[in-house]
Amino acid sequence: MSNLPNCPKCQSEYTYEDGPLFVCPECAYEWTPESMEASDNEKVTKDANGNVLNDGDSVTVIKDLKVKGSSSVLKQGTKVKNIRIVEGDHDIDCKIDGFGPMKLKSEFLKKL
Repeated sequence: MSNLPNCPKCQSEYTYEDGPLFVCPECAYEWTPESMEASDNEKVTKDANGNVLNDGDSVTVIKDLKVKGSSSVLKQGTKVKNIRIVEGDHDIDCKIDGFGPMKLKSEFLKKL
């Protein structure tokens, strides 16, 4: 039995080869083995539900978060628009109305 990689988009294990491409029958995603090697070096940022986050996405806070240096709390359900993916422990950079610029962890966010 051949050892084909899982689909990088939906993680399906039912992939197959079609000429030089790998194909996922569940989500119809096609990729080359070379693109897999390049994507292994890139870090993928995912929200609390496992959805991939990209620059410019809008997200919602899923839990009340204490804001360091302030007595205020970032409430659950707060919408954050136009996020940026950055390197580090707090991997989301954004501006929140009423709070200003802030760095958040993707594990406390849900993609809209």
